[in-house]
Amino acid sequence: MPGAAHLVLADGVVHLDPEPAVLEAMLEGWALQQRTRFLRESTIRPRIALIRRLARFTNEYPWQWDPSEVEAFFDDLRTRRPGRPLAVSTARNYQNDLRLFFDYITDTRYGWPSTCNERFGRAPVQLLHEWNTVTHTSEYEGAAERRPLTYDEVQTLFDAADGRVEEIRARRRKGSLAALRDAMVLKTIYAFGLRRQEACGLDLCDLRRNPKVADYGRFGAIFVRHGKASKGGPPKRRSVLTVPEMDWIVDVLDQYVSEVRPAFVPGKHPAFWITERRDRMSLRRLNEAFETARRSADLPAELDLHSLRHSYVTHLIEFGYPEKFVQDQVGHAYASTTAIYSHVSDEYRNRLLRRSLHARHGDLWGRKRDQEDGHRLAATDPDGGEGHVPDHGTGPAAGRTRRASVT
Repeated sequence: MPGAAHLVLADGVVHLDPEPAVLEAMLEGWALQQRTRFLRESTIRPRIALIRRLARFTNEYPWQWDPSEVEAFFDDLRTRRPGRPLAVSTARNYQNDLRLFFDYITDTRYGWPSTCNERFGRAPVQLLHEWNTVTHTSEYEGAAERRPLTYDEVQTLFDAADGRVEEIRARRRKGSLAALRDAMVLKTIYAFGLRRQEACGLDLCDLRRNPKVADYGRFGAIFVRHGKASKGGPPKRRSVLTVPEMDWIVDVLDQYVSEVRPAFVPGKHPAFWITERRDRMSLRRLNEAFETARRSADLPAELDLHSLRHSYVTHLIEFGYPEKFVQDQVGHAYASTTAIYSHVSDEYRNRLLRRSLHARHGDLWGRKRDQEDGHRLAATDPDGGEGHVPDHGTGPAAGRTRRASVT
């Protein structure tokens, strides 16, 4: 089997220091086994690094480890950085990776138990079990502070990004064109609910027409070809339609394609988002664009670029789109995942209540509709007035479709 001991350990070679040689062979074999499963190097490298990290912590080798040492390792991870606790999801990922490694070195088909017994008189064992690993009890285990942006926060963020362009021009400094591009990419991420990698991976040819909405022209949809992949699988693809509430993005993209992108002189480069060096925009640059706008807008530090995707999911549901449509738009395999990302507002739930009141079937309960209850529910405003239902027909940031000058 790929990764078997006899494939990575040279026969007849006597090592002066056999323990490190066997450990390196184990890691080489495990990496080979994972590559055979078509896992990416970005997945394999952190796993190998984790095993080396545990080996340095224990100052021993995998066939010498016992449960107490692994537990001490995680206890150290939790207490090493005061004020920055180890996230539950991160700890589970570490434990899952270690469990996979132990499964590999304890599987007799790979020959590591017999090899370790012959050379060191001790075979590796599985050390992680149900009683010493994190229990998965909640669908969402991220930080409680992470949340979608409100409509006002989205508008404030975009205003800050646009304002930075004017500020740079007023100071007669370089970088106004890049700032204009950054503002446009943030709006695009929100308007289509994109992940970072999906936004960076867009090419000019990924613009799509929607024959059902001819008014949007070539910006009726975008074709995402670098969606989040399942382990061992290729990147997932999907088409994200432009929704009417976000149709302000049509003018944004039109200005970028016709004026901003050509100003970077990209030549034949296929990337949609181009840098000053005529290269594809990186994930790091994308994060910096959001952080710069967030600080200028004085928004909470816990908000990050991925919060725009959360906002997209939440706002589409509040606009009244079916959950299946939202699920397809953002590329979730399961509806439960979409539900994790949605955090509808109290106003949205009040609208559902008022809608239910209008369609209430009082005869099912043997009594007539109570009009007074309906009036009381409608008064959702803290001052006792009628709860205001915002008109989202144009969507957040609809006022930011003005065409900024490129020069």
